[in-house]
Amino acid sequence: MSFSVKPALNVLGQDLQACSMNPLTGYFRDGCCNTREDDTGRHVVCVVVTEAFLEFSIAAGNDLSTPHPEYEFPGLNPGDRWCLCLARWKQAHEAGVAPQVILGATHQSALKMVPLSLLQEHALLEA
Repeated sequence: MSFSVKPALNVLGQDLQACSMNPLTGYFRDGCCNTREDDTGRHVVCVVVTEAFLEFSIAAGNDLSTPHPEYEFPGLNPGDRWCLCLARWKQAHEAGVAPQVILGATHQSALKMVPLSLLQEHALLEA
């Protein structure tokens, strides 16, 4: 008997696209915003980080700018794509500094806490 694994889906109901390979992102560091039950941070929103968001994140207690080679984390710069924790994205939205979202690379589980319409308001329109 063979088993097939269903591909993860994005918020648009399509196959989940890669978010970033450089810097390498994702809970599994596979470039995608995949998740599972032990991902308590729910790293499911693919974003393009901005300076305003990085400053907000530092003030909220999570410095994403400083490299940490011991964790193979290069530090983020404005323009980098990153699988962001869902709760942090919501906090940033409420503070008016939510980074743009890549819908095709955002895991559909984000819809459990954020409506698609809100993600679409922040969607990066790619050519």
